[in-house]
Amino acid sequence: MFRIRRLLRVFLPAFFLFSSLFVQAQQGSTPPEAPSDAQPAAARDASQPQGSLLLVLPFENHTGQPNLDWIGSGAADIFNRRLDAAGFLTITRDDRLYALDRLGLPLNFRPSRATTIRIAQLLDADFVIIGDYTLTGTQLAASARILNLHQLTLSPPITEQAGLNGILDTFNRLAWDVARKLDPTYSVAEQTFLAADGPLRPDAFENYIRGMIAEAPSDRITHLRESVRLSPGFTPALLELGRAYFANQDYDDAATAFGQMPRDDPRALEADFYRGLSLFYTGKYLLAQDAFAFVASQLPLPEVINNEGVAASRRGRDGTAFFRQAIASDPRDADYHFNLAIALRKHNDIPGAISELETDLKLHPQDAEAQTFLAALQKPGPQLTTAAATSAQSAATDESLPLERIKRTYNETEFRQAAYEMEQLQEARIAVLPPEQRAQRLVASGDQFLRRGLILEAEREYQAALKAYPLSALAHAGLAQVRERSFDLRAARAEAQQSLQLASNVPAYLVLARLDLHANQLSAAASEVGHALKLEPANADALGMKHAVEAKGQQVP
Repeated sequence: MFRIRRLLRVFLPAFFLFSSLFVQAQQGSTPPEAPSDAQPAAARDASQPQGSLLLVLPFENHTGQPNLDWIGSGAADIFNRRLDAAGFLTITRDDRLYALDRLGLPLNFRPSRATTIRIAQLLDADFVIIGDYTLTGTQLAASARILNLHQLTLSPPITEQAGLNGILDTFNRLAWDVARKLDPTYSVAEQTFLAADGPLRPDAFENYIRGMIAEAPSDRITHLRESVRLSPGFTPALLELGRAYFANQDYDDAATAFGQMPRDDPRALEADFYRGLSLFYTGKYLLAQDAFAFVASQLPLPEVINNEGVAASRRGRDGTAFFRQAIASDPRDADYHFNLAIALRKHNDIPGAISELETDLKLHPQDAEAQTFLAALQKPGPQLTTAAATSAQSAATDESLPLERIKRTYNETEFRQAAYEMEQLQEARIAVLPPEQRAQRLVASGDQFLRRGLILEAEREYQAALKAYPLSALAHAGLAQVRERSFDLRAARAEAQQSLQLASNVPAYLVLARLDLHANQLSAAASEVGHALKLEPANADALGMKHAVEAKGQQVP
């Protein structure tokens, strides 16, 4: 399941060494020594948690109240989302359920220590997070422990507690504690974890989790619709609502729900994949192809490219190039060869179609449809001697051709793994740059995350920029914006002021202007907006702040 990681772990050190040799050769310095292979691979994995896979199990309910069972799944959901954003790689809930199914265990099974290890090994995990929670009066206490699969050691419990109405903060704090335990150098602020979901209502989160774990489709949809109603901006619930509609074959409602996902959301590609399927099943082939094309432009997995080709074919367009591309990515999927055989038959390439069907049947000997199709192509008939006759025969038989095969799911886990490893490659490239250039690249990455509302990921990049080059004014300005969005206004002001001490810049001035406008310090806000506009007269954010300040009756100089 996670072969890509193992291959790229071998490739990453070699790539990094090559990059270092190249840069230092350009600079005329002595090349570095190659990393020693004396340390076993497993030990290197265990000592580098951010290159490892984490399995988070649902927390155990020790409250004695079955109506609070949902909290255990809620804890796992928070941990997965926070640790992913923090730069770790967690195993999805779907893959965990897959492992339980492979082991013949019920989906709500509470594993023993030995079974936990077996599940983790099946999923190729390096660390497992296990936990529990208790309730004393209205005080919820949660505890988490880290199981190291390489060393077979279990950490002491890490605990947090708060009122039951503060359940989100409790598990966000605990996730932050675990991130720091896994990586003591992790520098993102706890407050950023607490603010990562924005204004999420606890009852919306409860309905989201209850919807995820409900067995009856109608119950799932009811809970998830309520979650979306209570917190419309909580996109995980919107995605799950779309998936619930899709599983219930309510394709129009599914397409509507998936279509409301912001295109810059981390799960937008998954949403658009299933939106494409929903549109496809309702006969909207052009819109379906557009949805698959959007996904393929950023996530070129073979199943996505195949579906783009199928949607094109249903519109009467040529899908040959798409099917060839899918085969190039995954030559062992029989369906791609079957689809290419149909496309080649439409082009009158009978030998090519036969060859693809023979490959299909080598991969899937029981494919009855492929057998029938192959027999029809091999059936002896009159020899056609003209191109016109061949074209006429093709036109006469197109209606009897089988339909291309669509893929209902795609391996999102594999993509996440590949994307994670490519991120590591990018970090390796950046690591060999001079400190100031390295910081500039990291700030640019942080700015992209910030524009998408991903404050945890943004802070991670800004902190890395400051570690590389502590004099980066824009990294401090970025942190000021993160602190502002996480409602730590005093820290936001301090970061913005520190940024301006290093260099004048628009983002820092605008943070101060917003803070002063909020505090009704209109003269100071006007002055800061004026400084920003002197630096960048056409800056849209600065112009917007100018209008906001002047609307309060204070002229901007």
